[in-house]
Amino acid sequence: MTYDTGLVVHGQTSREDFDPEVVRRELAIIRDDLHCNAVQIIGGDPDRLELAAGAAAELGLEVWFSPYPLELDAEQILTLFRDCAERAERLRRQGAAVVFVAGVELSVMSRGFLPGESPEERVAHLMSPPERRAEAMRELGARINAFLRDAAAAIRERFRGKLTYASIQFEQVDWAPFDIATYELLRSAEIAGQFRDAVRTLAQGPKPLAVTGFGTAAYRGAGDRGGRVLEVVEHDPQTKAPVRLNGIYERDEAGQAAYLSELLEIFETEGVDSAFVFLFALSGYPHRPDGDPRDDLDRAGLGIVKLLEGRRGQTYPDMDWEPKAAFAAVAQRYRS
Repeated sequence: MTYDTGLVVHGQTSREDFDPEVVRRELAIIRDDLHCNAVQIIGGDPDRLELAAGAAAELGLEVWFSPYPLELDAEQILTLFRDCAERAERLRRQGAAVVFVAGVELSVMSRGFLPGESPEERVAHLMSPPERRAEAMRELGARINAFLRDAAAAIRERFRGKLTYASIQFEQVDWAPFDIATYELLRSAEIAGQFRDAVRTLAQGPKPLAVTGFGTAAYRGAGDRGGRVLEVVEHDPQTKAPVRLNGIYERDEAGQAAYLSELLEIFETEGVDSAFVFLFALSGYPHRPDGDPRDDLDRAGLGIVKLLEGRRGQTYPDMDWEPKAAFAAVAQRYRS
């Protein structure tokens, strides 16, 4: 399971409330009720990452320590990695099983690898014009791999455990500096027919295969959109915070549950070593069952729990969220 401690963009964090007791309680639920044996701790604040990772380790979970650089340049990313590598090594020396994740989708989520002021602009630049796409991807692969070699060296000076990077396939990562090959894999309608075969091919590589970043939302047709699942959300032009949906989308928790269950079955049967559902809860996307359905941001939220406003849940009366159908589907898959 992926657990978010708060994504940081330009000094602003996506998760305002970060109560250590709540964190420990949620991680215990992830272990005991979702039957997870590993958790990917993501976020941009090293203190929060270390606290959550420590709590997960105390519960006996394998920890994937995953600093998530957003809109940082190369030197800022390396500074974050050096800090987090030292924290991850302290945890590992205490006996925890720790894997360090050297960033996620850096080419589109950070600055300097592709032109553009946002992930959308960077992807658009890479995808057009079509006649230059292959050359642009080769150039990107060279830039990414040069940086990842430097990052791996800097991390290994401070961290003695296993190392990986959560990549997008078009980055063409050279896995030589890493112990695990990790991909962010999303199934969309366009590639659904080839998805299983593609996973099988990746799993036949020389290093263990991990899959991160896979998930979808709880509106009808969300799973068909793949990586475009959040395009239905309108954002504040200044803060970039989610405001509302751009239309009325039918709530479909069963569809989200089926999508995750199907992908987990594929990953298990086709040789994937580790898989991390994205994600437990997504801050900023509250469930608003009353009123205009466009205000119910949880329909577009990728969390397997729905965040409540001003009230507690029924299944877990001490928590301000309620499990979605996807929660039960993941728990059933992991239990079996």
